[in-house]
Amino acid sequence: MRVAEWLTACFPPSVRGDRAERTHRFLEEALELAQANGCTKDDAIALVNYVFDRPIGEPDLEVGGVMVTLAGLCGASGINMDDAGDQELKRNWDRIETIRAKQASKPHGSPLPQ
Repeated sequence: MRVAEWLTACFPPSVRGDRAERTHRFLEEALELAQANGCTKDDAIALVNYVFDRPIGEPDLEVGGVMVTLAGLCGASGINMDDAGDQELKRNWDRIETIRAKQASKPHGSPLPQ
């Protein structure tokens, strides 16, 4: 609910409701987390190939998988997942204008953030 409030304050409906846009931003953040934990580009590419060579999953089941594996990664990394999320949301509230400007400068429909 708090993330939905922030999304509403930060982005127009065309951006916050764009499933492809939200998917790209999620993937970007997941890759940044993997990189921060020592995952190499080669490992990431190998995993991309592995995933895309398999049948497409069901989004609701995959969300559960993401949540469980993120909780496990946080535990292994000594990170409190709830606190990390709260801190990032607070940080995002403080930089709405910067985030809007970045969003406005990127090519429409591009998976890249800028």
